Amino acid sequence: MYATARTEAKQTTALELGAHVALASGARLPERVDAVMETVGEATYAHSARALKPGGRIVISGATSGPNPPADLNRFFFLQLELVGSTMGTKAELRDLIAFLRATGLRPRIDRVLPVERVAEGLEAMAAGDLVGKIVLEF
Repeated sequence: MYATARTEAKQTTALELGAHVALASGARLPERVDAVMETVGEATYAHSARALKPGGRIVISGATSGPNPPADLNRFFFLQLELVGSTMGTKAELRDLIAFLRATGLRPRIDRVLPVERVAEGLEAMAAGDLVGKIVLEF
C-alpha cells in the first residue's frame, strides 16, 4: 500500500499506521496501482487518475479541496478506468465495523478534541491540512 502526504512527519505517520511506502503528495508512484482511495478532491484527483493501471478504479469518499477536478475523460475511456463514489455504509455494515473494532481493538486515529465553541479552529486545521486523523467535537 502506497500513501502520499504533504510533510515528512505525515509520511512517517502513514508508515506507522501500516503503509508499505509513503511518498510526497504528487510524487510518482513506483508502479501503477489497481485502486486509489481519493478523499481530497481537486488538489489530488489528477495524480490519482495518473496512478492507475488500465482497468483501475478511483473510489472517492471526500472532496475537502474542492468538488470539481478536471475529468480527464480520454484517460478514463482509453484505459477503461472506473470512478466510484462512496459514503457511509449501511446499518449492517456499521454493525460489522463495530464488531470488528471490538474484536481487534483497532480505533480511529484522533488528531484533536475540541469544545464545540472552537469548531472554527478545527475547520481551519482541516482546510490547512494540519491534522492526521479525526477531529472530535465535545458538546
